[in-house]
Amino acid sequence: MKETLERAVTWPLTYGPLFDAVEASPPTGILLHGPPGTGKTLLARAIAGESGVNFLQVAGPELLDRYVGESEKAVRELFERARQAAPAVVFFDEIDAVATARDGGNDSEVGQRVVSQLLTELDRAADNPNLVVLAATNRKEAIDPALLRPGRFETHVHVPAPGEDARRAILSVHVAGKPLGDDVDLDAVAAAMAGYTGADVAAVVREATLLAVEDVANRYEGEEANEHADEILLTASHFERALEAVAPSI
Repeated sequence: MKETLERAVTWPLTYGPLFDAVEASPPTGILLHGPPGTGKTLLARAIAGESGVNFLQVAGPELLDRYVGESEKAVRELFERARQAAPAVVFFDEIDAVATARDGGNDSEVGQRVVSQLLTELDRAADNPNLVVLAATNRKEAIDPALLRPGRFETHVHVPAPGEDARRAILSVHVAGKPLGDDVDLDAVAAAMAGYTGADVAAVVREATLLAVEDVANRYEGEEANEHADEILLTASHFERALEAVAPSI
């Protein structure tokens, strides 16, 4: 997955002369799709950061405006800013909110106009090697097919729920700086999280932390507990109870 993104995003922005030498056209748009909470937005930010280029992000719902023409104007202005800031990555989060199929019967006039404007801007972006467009969605099947054709969002990258090694890495990030008991085995916790997304893992750590705080708060009366913050310790029991409280999303 990361290699696919590097070829589609990092390489064109870094090795433009090499692409020119062989008259190769890199993909204009890349669509990240997968279940909610799998880290699509973080992945987009990370790949742009590794490329060392400007990153312009907008959430799909933010583009919707009840006034005629305002939504399309927002799309045009976003791409204009990107062209001025090039080399740049434009990222549409939750693109399905504004780019649903125009023949599905449930689309709004605003949505139709936004899709048309996106098609126009993507076609223009195809001629600009210093501009890459990323988008993320939890509902790939809802997106207008015209946006998924070659020359638009032609590269589709599935972002699945993290595997055990990835969950272990995510756990390490979220427990950093927290007081862990000697009985906490993060490898075992990660192994018990099959089906948990990155957001789920964060929720488990948050719940375990609250349980540890609750234990200390219950030992003392009122605000006296604040004087014993150094007694907070996340134990294996806290993680076990947190796993019972937080169900996997997948």
